Amino acid sequence: MGPAMPGARAEAEAPASSGGGAGSPGPEEPARAGSQARVRDLLLQLQDLQAERSEAFGLLEQGHQAYLSSGPHYDFPRYRQLVHEVTKAFASISREVLAIQKQLQDTHGRPDLAQHLACLQDQEHQRLELTAALQLARQKAQEEPEAAAPREEVHELRQRIIKTMEVISEIVQDLKYDSEEAE
Repeated sequence: MGPAMPGARAEAEAPASSGGGAGSPGPEEPARAGSQARVRDLLLQLQDLQAERSEAFGLLEQGHQAYLSSGPHYDFPRYRQLVHEVTKAFASISREVLAIQKQLQDTHGRPDLAQHLACLQDQEHQRLELTAALQLARQKAQEEPEAAAPREEVHELRQRIIKTMEVISEIVQDLKYDSEEAE
């Protein structure tokens, strides 16, 4: 599900600009501008990866809805296959985000942006764990319709997921702001 890292190849193939000449900026200016352009490319790639993550969460939700509607004799093999495929997609996306984080830190000297990606990864991991817990709670609530505790747990988990998604949005906004600030 994860695309190849187009930014990585473009970065390796992009020639370094050379400055010089009377009245033109020193060699650091074009190099910094080129680096900023590559940072922008990495952040665009991150944006695409976040869209893929969102799509994977959507597929997981749709699959879980189908799973719940197959009860009381749940179609677990089909749901297990979906979870396996989505898990592979999440792992691929995470590897690519970590590669972007490393490039921002090591290649582009942007530990501030790399730190945002580390926080983003933590929050996305938490979102996935909360989603799995929510799915279990929803199944329990479906199987025990008279019990209040499972419904309360579903409500609490939904609220925690919403808060986690708000934090993710804030991180993405901070990332965008901090990347533009340096330009």
